[in-house]
Amino acid sequence: MKVIFLKDIPNKAKAGEIKEVTPGYARNFLLPKGLAAAATAAGVEQVEAQFQREAQRQILSQTQLAELAQSLEGKEIRLKARAGIKDRLYGSITSSDIANELRRLTHLNIDKRKIELKEPLHQLGIYELTVKLAKDLEPKITVIVEEEEA
Repeated sequence: MKVIFLKDIPNKAKAGEIKEVTPGYARNFLLPKGLAAAATAAGVEQVEAQFQREAQRQILSQTQLAELAQSLEGKEIRLKARAGIKDRLYGSITSSDIANELRRLTHLNIDKRKIELKEPLHQLGIYELTVKLAKDLEPKITVIVEEEEA
């Protein structure tokens, strides 16, 4: 039975490939789990159209990420926090705090997990952080932690 693989299956096929498989494997495993579709003429056209739409969506997403990276590059964020002796903060500044401030300043929704922060900031000072948007898109932002006025 010929099937079109909709998802990658390790050691079998990649998404979009058309292969001959045993009827039992297709009927009992691939088709019920949505991993493949029967390779009819209409099915082939439908899957090709779906992959073209997905490719267009990825291209659009890449251009939007590139614009986002360009707007974030060199952005300076100022955060205020209470500090004690030796400029040590009461509490800490986390990636969530930084993401919220970015959202407030730029009106862009940046996921806190994209901000590369090894550990929360516990000191006043200037920190240079990376926002990992994609493999090759990593704009750098500057975070300035200042003492809150009493």
